[in-house]
Amino acid sequence: MKHFLNLIDLTADELKLLLTEAARLKDAHARRIPSQSLNRRVVGLIFEKPSLRTRVSFEAGVAQLGGTSLYLPANEVGLGWRESLADFSRTISQYLDALVLRVFRHETLDGIAKVSGIPIINGLSDWSHPCQGLADVLTVQELFGSVSGRTIAFVGDGNNVARSLAVGCGKLGMRFVLACPPGYGFDDKFKSEYIARVSPDFPKEVHDPFAAVKGADVIYTDVWTSMGQEAEREERLKRFAPFQVNAQLLSKASRECKVLHCLPAHRGEEITDDVMDGAACAAFQQAGNRMHAQKAVLEWLLR
Repeated sequence: MKHFLNLIDLTADELKLLLTEAARLKDAHARRIPSQSLNRRVVGLIFEKPSLRTRVSFEAGVAQLGGTSLYLPANEVGLGWRESLADFSRTISQYLDALVLRVFRHETLDGIAKVSGIPIINGLSDWSHPCQGLADVLTVQELFGSVSGRTIAFVGDGNNVARSLAVGCGKLGMRFVLACPPGYGFDDKFKSEYIARVSPDFPKEVHDPFAAVKGADVIYTDVWTSMGQEAEREERLKRFAPFQVNAQLLSKASRECKVLHCLPAHRGEEITDDVMDGAACAAFQQAGNRMHAQKAVLEWLLR
């Protein structure tokens, strides 16, 4: 059974195929060309974490492809505590054609996918965010015409979004640089997995954001405190203050540099209003691309 849990599981050719299909689907949507590729298909969505973009983009995307989506409240499903993950997976596989999960622990995805009779899609976990990573690369492709040879400076911590984007960059010939405070970079588990499955050239990690963005084509940022890290908020605000994406930092990048953010943005923290609302920011184009990238994933898994 084919799943979409982590970009590291895909080959470069598979990623390129998904990008091509996402671009095709976006163009068809803009021209109002109808599709019934998911006709009579039912896609379930279970989210342990709050969601705006993931839920709406999946539900709208499924509808645009002629399918039906079902939102299942996580507290009613009770993943792993109301019944075992295996029992849940074997049961739900008989009702749905695919299942999107947004979970706290990546192990929940693995436990469900292991025995699932339907494709499982990672809508976000603590380890990776492949749907976001695919949309990010699609956006870079749109902005610059191609992705190979481009440089992305991720200004923030080595979180799930950064891991997925780093993998996508490594597989498609982009340079990825992580700028973060000491102690907030990629962990050893990710480093070993990346070197073994992506490339022996691990992404560069620096503690000076101005050095990281020098010559960058894209500056990417994310919130400094993710869901589940609320107890660390005050400490993180102090540690990450020098890593704010503002006009001064943007001025050190290339003249054509674009700014991306996976949203929601905490304006005044990781990014300033003038950058977020400025001409260099493509965060809302990026957000729109979530839907088209995910439609490509759904067709890829269900055709």
